[in-house]
Order: sequence, then structure tokens, then C-alpha cells
Amino acid sequence: MTTNPSPAPPSLAEVYEQYFTMVRADTPALREVAFRLRYQVYCVENAFEDPSHFPDRMEYDAYDRRAVHALLVHRPTGNVAGTVRLILPDGGRPTDLPFHSVCRNRAPFPPGSTAEISRFAISKDFRRRQSDGLYPDEHSVAHDDTSGPTDQRLIPTMAIGLMREIARMSAEQGVTHWCAVMMPALLRLLGRLGIHFHPAGPPVQYHGRRQPCYRDGIELLEQVRTEQPGIWAFLSDEGRLFSARETARASANR
Repeated sequence: MTTNPSPAPPSLAEVYEQYFTMVRADTPALREVAFRLRYQVYCVENAFEDPSHFPDRMEYDAYDRRAVHALLVHRPTGNVAGTVRLILPDGGRPTDLPFHSVCRNRAPFPPGSTAEISRFAISKDFRRRQSDGLYPDEHSVAHDDTSGPTDQRLIPTMAIGLMREIARMSAEQGVTHWCAVMMPALLRLLGRLGIHFHPAGPPVQYHGRRQPCYRDGIELLEQVRTEQPGIWAFLSDEGRLFSARETARASANR
């Protein structure tokens, strides 16, 4: 008896497009949405920042004025599921990013085209348990009855969606290298997806244990292509964004 083959599971891009979309927070109103989510994540849910410093219930700092921001929106509900910002270099000064306030190690990246990945946040509404940390295990599910069907791929899909927007914003801004001060849980989550950062010195105590790290963006994408071709296709828009980043690096090196 002939049996019909099981249908292929949906691709990462298909899962992402079904559940999420990215919105560039390029207006004061949209940036306020990002700041309010950051307040909820960094001041209320996690004691990383003192809420008394933000009486308007929006978490922001001086670096937001020279950062580009993005929002991850859950399509079925319209709720904001996550946010991230990319702090742009300021005149090519070698210590102009918040990264350098906690990491004295001079990582090998060009100051004029290096940006800092920052405020990489996922709403608690999209985490499985009240006890989950800021970055739950990559197989966590995070939806109640009002948020749509549960799916074990949603948490990693959200992280990859935020990373793709970082890559897009970087290509637009001529950024070729990234630095960050990341929680170990976020580094583990990204590492399982083939997205690897290099340590820039030992871990530091900065609102808890954090790892300063950096990476050449094109080298990072090349490693993703080797380890996770499907994720690379999504991150690089089938290589089109990858080409844009190569162009940006060539311009930065002239």
C-alpha cells in the first residue's frame, strides 16, 4: 500500500512570516513603544535598571539619540514581542560606545564602522513560565490562550528575526563589525542557531554576569552559512543582504 509522504515542515521564513513582522522604530511614537517595552523588561521584570530613574515608565539613555531601533511585532495580536537597538559609531572615536565602559580590552574591529548591539529584549508575554529568565531556552514556547497557537520554534524565530533586523540596519548604515555585552543565556541561544560571537576578554559584572564580545559581521554570516544554511538564507535574504554588507565593508575600507 502506498502512503503519501508527510508534508515538509514549514521553513524558518514561513514560520516567521506567519507570526511576526519587524517595524523600524523611526518615529518618536514608535521609539516610545520600544522604550516602554525596555522599561518593562529591564526595570520591572528584571532589576537591571532602577525604575525610579524613569518616572515616565520609559527606559532610555543618551545613546538612543544615535541608535537605530526596531520592534518585533506578533502578527496575530499586534502586540510588540521584542525590540533591539544598534548604537552607531560617533565620529570614529575608538572608545565611543558603551561597550568600552565595561571592556578595556581592545578588540580588533574598526572604530568607524563598528556598532554595538544593545537592548536585545523579548517580552515576558512571549516566555513560557513566570520563572523564565530574559532569554528562555531555545525550545521554550511562550503563548497563552490569547496569543495564538504554541509553537516550539517561536522563541528561536524571534531571536533570529531580531538578528536579521540588526543585519539589515547595519547594511544600511555602513556597519561592518558588531560588539556587545551579552548575557550568557543569549549567547547560548544564538550559538545554537549558528550565530557565534567571539569573547573580548573575560566576563564582567554588569547588571549580573555579562560577556563582552565582538564579531566581523561578514565572517559571522559565513559561519552561519556553514552551520545552518537555512538560517543563513533567512538572515541574509538569500545572500542579497550579505552582498550589501560586503559593499558596506569595501566602502569602509577605502
